[in-house]
Amino acid sequence: MTALETQLFEISRLFQTPVLLLILAALIYAFVSLGMFLAEYAQRRTGGYRPVLALSAEGASSDDLELEILRRTEWLRIVSRAAPMLGLVATMIPMGPALLALGRNDSALVAENLVVAFSAVILALIAASITFLVLTIRRRWLLQELRAVERGSGAV
Repeated sequence: MTALETQLFEISRLFQTPVLLLILAALIYAFVSLGMFLAEYAQRRTGGYRPVLALSAEGASSDDLELEILRRTEWLRIVSRAAPMLGLVATMIPMGPALLALGRNDSALVAENLVVAFSAVILALIAASITFLVLTIRRRWLLQELRAVERGSGAV
């Protein structure tokens, strides 16, 4: 490899740990969000749920409430879109060393790098799937609350 290629390779390797940590954080966030979602679902089923938009609707316009919906779903949207990209990055970074090891017939090092690559992408896709599910249903719930507030009933 040329000096430039070696530098690019080394720079890309610097991102492996931060990307893996971000994937882990996304997975933790996804499971916490799923737990909160399931608790809210149980409250809605038993009638113990108090609409969050109705509580903050005092003096708020429809635009303000739409911004509140966006604020409440922002991190779900970010994680559901960014996690697959992080998974791709986490897959590609160890592929370089795996290919080099393959050229040297070092199957143990190839396997070690591939395990990291595929584990990272699997966990990133799980995080993205969970957050997308929660985002989709929670957005519908919040839009139903917005409609109820706009109609003046306040009930969901």
